[in-house]
Amino acid sequence: MSAAEFVFGYLGGAVLLGVLIWIGVALYLAYTKTDLMLAHLKNCPAIMVRAPLRNGGPWGKLLLIGGISGIITFPNFYLKRGELSADDLSTFPASLRRKLILMQWSIIVLFSFAFLLWVVGKVVGWHK
Repeated sequence: MSAAEFVFGYLGGAVLLGVLIWIGVALYLAYTKTDLMLAHLKNCPAIMVRAPLRNGGPWGKLLLIGGISGIITFPNFYLKRGELSADDLSTFPASLRRKLILMQWSIIVLFSFAFLLWVVGKVVGWHK
């Protein structure tokens, strides 16, 4: 095994560890803050459609938190379509909003980095 393969192996492991940590943080928020988030976003059809996921066990809670964080991070798309209430968005707790935005961008970066590692591995020929 070359040094480059060794480094890429560690980078892939770091990405996997980051995703596992992200899942843990998302589940923590899902089990402790879901009711608060849904209470603040009760006039948003895009959120209320996803609300039954909170009863779907850990997987449902992850989907709900992922949906809420995506909507909070990129609100203009949902505001233009009338699926997000501007009043609800403005009254959403700032600290929780920052956490959700950080979570959304961190998973985007982790998946992008994993994809980049895969592409480099394909170009170099480490993956058949």
